[in-house]
Amino acid sequence: MQDGQPASDSSHDGKGQPTLREAALFGLCPQCGNRTLFSGWVSFDSRCRACGLDFTWFNVGDGPAAFLTLIVGAILVGLAGWLAVAVAPPWWVHVILWLPLGLGMTLGGLRLSKAALLWSEYRQKAGEAGR
Repeated sequence: MQDGQPASDSSHDGKGQPTLREAALFGLCPQCGNRTLFSGWVSFDSRCRACGLDFTWFNVGDGPAAFLTLIVGAILVGLAGWLAVAVAPPWWVHVILWLPLGLGMTLGGLRLSKAALLWSEYRQKAGEAGR
């Protein structure tokens, strides 16, 4: 970083802006590429601490959470059903396996999908309706 500007990275498109994969995996600001997108595990910061981009302008909403619940739920039910038929373990094995796995898949997927959706809205110049 020099004079308040991020150093250019050869993996970016020459403007210091991250790709979709980079932004989603590392929580990068879609404008400057710094790791300033999240203030918590899945909550966005109000603005980028490096370039000042206002993240509240974007409307990510509950779409990622709804889709992830359905996708993760389908995967876990399929795996739990397969395990019950193939091995027939006691009920506590299901609890030990599926609760942490479901929580991890949901939170990890939520972070990835929210970052990807914000990046996409930034690239398409989309935002909250009426603004």
